[in-house]
Amino acid sequence: MVSMAPLVTPISKDLEISNSTMGLILGAWPLTYIVAALPAGILLDRFGARSMLFLAAFIIAMSALARSLATTPEQMLLAVAMFGFGGPLISVGAPKVIAGLFEGLARATAMGVYVTGPYIGGLIALSLTNSVLMGLVDGNWRGVMLVFSGFTFLGGLIWLLLSTIGDIKADTETGGKKFNLAAFADLVRLRTVRLILAMAIGIFFINHALNNWLPEILINRGLDAVAAGYWASIPAIVGIVGALVVPRLAIPEHRLLVMAALFVATLLASLMLQGTPGPVMFLGLILQGIARGSMMTVAILILMEAPSVPKERLGLAGGLFFTVAEVGGVLGPLSFGILSDFSGNFVLPLASITVVSVTLLLVLLALRATPGAIAR
Repeated sequence: MVSMAPLVTPISKDLEISNSTMGLILGAWPLTYIVAALPAGILLDRFGARSMLFLAAFIIAMSALARSLATTPEQMLLAVAMFGFGGPLISVGAPKVIAGLFEGLARATAMGVYVTGPYIGGLIALSLTNSVLMGLVDGNWRGVMLVFSGFTFLGGLIWLLLSTIGDIKADTETGGKKFNLAAFADLVRLRTVRLILAMAIGIFFINHALNNWLPEILINRGLDAVAAGYWASIPAIVGIVGALVVPRLAIPEHRLLVMAALFVATLLASLMLQGTPGPVMFLGLILQGIARGSMMTVAILILMEAPSVPKERLGLAGGLFFTVAEVGGVLGPLSFGILSDFSGNFVLPLASITVVSVTLLLVLLALRATPGAIAR
């Protein structure tokens, strides 16, 4: 998911891609994700998570392989878009498995542990791509994509092995729930669900924009590629800690307050990243890491534990969540590319994060005023 962020400059030079076009490419997989997320939820309800999660890993590995072979911007766009057909199977499937295996505080803890996975992957990609991997493949970005392709396929094989164990096997092979159009309509009618979906768009706008453009923001502020990679890994490191700690703090009676604090952290970070590398920017990266590591997790917990969402429809609800959320996943990287081309820097793109953060706080106030939005 983050593998291209440290390689934006060499890929852009090699394939002659502008920032606006690169923003479109980086936002290509969230676009296909929008199309695939709801069917992914249906497939998970129907066939179970064991085979569907392996299929996800296979598709993502093929996406990385196709990126390594791309010779034109159009080919790269299609290769990146392929990721969007595998991603939602994991995004929906993993929380569905967790919801089946854990309850209460243990569920929140398990969600926190699960979310550290993407952040560890992001940490590896951001910190080691330019400092280690590029050297191992003679400075060829295509070789880095091949390494990530093999790593992802190996992860899929490990999942197949783990999913043969006891309770995990029993839960992940449970399927047979057919799609019901009335159940889908019932979910959309709920005010709580609609507000969570609106919140998800803003969260994904922020996360995807900064996931993809943070190294370039830091390079624009005067750091070289290697230093920018190390600085960009700070939110990933902090995000791992935040993902383990914050969901445990987000018990139902405090959940909206915790989410408000995360939105305020994002707002402050967007202002602090406007400066030059130093203590203020460092603090901004820490705040950004705390928020990015936990916002999505807390939002999913709110959805999974909403009293009006049936447990047997969590796959469908998760698919709906990620379908709508990835609208923000497309708009974030694309807006950053267009605004940076327009302004020649990243002042306007970061200002868009500020505006979205304020909007999220307003949506949260509306959710707080909705009866029955939070499990008691």
